Amino acid sequence: MDIAILGYGTVGVGTVNVVTRNREIIADDSGEVLRVKAILDLKDFPGDPYEEKIVHNFEDILNDPTIEVVAETMGGLHPAFEYISQLLEAGKSVVTSNKDLVAAYGEELLEIAAKHHVDFFYEASVGGGIPIMRMINECMIQERLQEIMAILNGTTNYILTEMEEEGTSFEEALEDAQEMGYAELHPESDVEGMDAARKLAILSTHSYSVDVDWEQIERRGITKITQEDMAVAKAIDHHIKLIARSRMNGSRLFAGVEPMLLPEEHKLAQVEGVYNSIMIKGNCLDDITVQGKGAGSLPTGSAVAADIVMAAINKKDGVTSTTYHEYKKIKPESYSSLGQSYMLRTDGKVPMPQEGIISAIQIENIYAYFTKQMKSQELRDLIQQLEIRGIQVLNCLAMEQEDTGANR
Repeated sequence: MDIAILGYGTVGVGTVNVVTRNREIIADDSGEVLRVKAILDLKDFPGDPYEEKIVHNFEDILNDPTIEVVAETMGGLHPAFEYISQLLEAGKSVVTSNKDLVAAYGEELLEIAAKHHVDFFYEASVGGGIPIMRMINECMIQERLQEIMAILNGTTNYILTEMEEEGTSFEEALEDAQEMGYAELHPESDVEGMDAARKLAILSTHSYSVDVDWEQIERRGITKITQEDMAVAKAIDHHIKLIARSRMNGSRLFAGVEPMLLPEEHKLAQVEGVYNSIMIKGNCLDDITVQGKGAGSLPTGSAVAADIVMAAINKKDGVTSTTYHEYKKIKPESYSSLGQSYMLRTDGKVPMPQEGIISAIQIENIYAYFTKQMKSQELRDLIQQLEIRGIQVLNCLAMEQEDTGANR
């Protein structure tokens, strides 16, 4: 079966490499021999093994009747949305790694795919090489999913790991991540939590069967994390991770992305480097955790290739796995409004006792205070009371106190 790739960057190259390297395995398991017929990119790639496959005109792929499955690895919203829409309408199945696109237009593209009886898959849009979407859609269909707690951004996890293990500043760790190719030149989407919020919205939509707008998810990034925060975490046997969480309580959805202090024994606390990890809680299954590389050419390319194979099998069998349901739109409420405890790092000693604070530590000139479980407004009131006393809160981090996963 002939396939095409839109975009020959990191993920596009990885997808081609996986399809080529594992051609015989794919053929044996699926009965389909996949042939990369065209690769769309603005640039030429002289000397590349697939140099002759490079095309610069999208119409060459759209109008080729022999190309039945297309992988979009370009990234961005436009022209990716327009290209995918046209391909689906032309009867071609499409797979994508584009989380920005899926978060913004996923439901619309699913509707187009279902209408034209083709597939639209996006396993690689969340978790890199972790097969989380297929697990939710196929292996957890019997469950009423209730809660997600996850590390969904490899860039920030790498930065926090470097800060913890090497003692570097955020700026130094970010620069290292950029040199390693883990962070973009303009990394705001990663370090400010937007990337994780997009992925959390995609996961939440599929887990709870509701339409979640990622832009309405409350989020805080890691740019304010310092070595002083790392020192506090080490002193109390915790690790700092950027955590994406959502919980469905009846008809209400609570969601948020923020850096958190996790105890040593927590399943997500030991996830290092560019790895992602996702915990999902069902009403019968309880917690299940999956982990894998959340970024990189081959891990993400492998997830794209898996979707290509599934779409190719469906094409051969004349069926489609893509269905469309018009989910009810729901505005996520702040996860912090459920109540949690916090670490407050201040610029000086807090006169004790102070209502809401249950313990404290001092590490040389670092002052940290730990609160009881409280809701957002209580936290704001506490910080205001400290400011009235002339105490400035330099950083505030939520704390996870369960030893096996998400809050109960």
